[in-house]
Parts: sequence; structure tokens; C-alpha cells
Amino acid sequence: MKRIWFQVLLFSSIMGLTAVSVLAHCEIPCGIYDDQMRIAMISEHITTIEKSIKEIVKLETAKPVNYNQLVRWVMNKEDHASQLQEIVTQYFMTQRIKPDTQNYNRKLTLLHKMLIQAMKCKQTTDLTHTTAIRVLLKEFGGFYFGKKGN
Repeated sequence: MKRIWFQVLLFSSIMGLTAVSVLAHCEIPCGIYDDQMRIAMISEHITTIEKSIKEIVKLETAKPVNYNQLVRWVMNKEDHASQLQEIVTQYFMTQRIKPDTQNYNRKLTLLHKMLIQAMKCKQTTDLTHTTAIRVLLKEFGGFYFGKKGN
């Protein structure tokens, strides 16, 4: 019975997340960009997702299980993965990466792979996905900041 109650609570909490709006950089040509800050924000989101995953795993094995805290950590993980995806898509992919620039395909591929890993972070508690995002972010930063044609 407790397991069913937990699943209902978890599902309703996650479904509630879909209605939450995430603030993004505007899509008017304001010219105010801080690419380094966005990279730092993505890194911070990765760290928060990692912390959330560790707490979820710890709470799942606790006796008795604290479902309130467990749901809160799951929601936190979901939220930060969504915010990471928002930065990748709304900031970098739609505004900063121009189709006719150097290494366009490589940058786009790295960003897409980050999106996939963030999605997998939402689906699981496997820390290999956060590790993968960190590696991808470092590689993307090298291409983005290390070469002209952004």
C-alpha cells in the first residue's frame, strides 16, 4: 500500500513540474550575453543534479522512508535538469550558435548530447549521466570559447 501511495505522490509531483515555467534569456536582439556565466550555470545545475541523485539513493534505502523529502529531491533533480535544458536550447542553440560558423555541427552535436544526458538524469538516478554532461560541457566550452566563429 505504501508503495502505491508513493507512486501516486511521485507521479502527481512530477506532473506538477510540467506546469512550472522556466525563465530564459529573452529572444529579442538585446545583445546582452554572458556566455561564461551560462556555462557556470550549467555546471552548477549538474552539481545540484548530482547532489539530488545522491540524496534520492540515500533516502530510498532509509527505514522508514521519508517520502516527503524523497519527493522533494526528485522534484529538485527534475527542475535543475529542465533548467539545464533550457539554457542549452534557448540560450545556446537558438541564440548563440549560428548555422554558418566554424565547428557548427560539432557544437550542435555536443549540445544535443547534453540534452539527452539531462533527459536521462530525469529518468534515472545513475550518476554516469551527470559525469557525461560534465565531459560534454568541457568539450563544448573548448570549441565555443577556443575558436572564432561563434
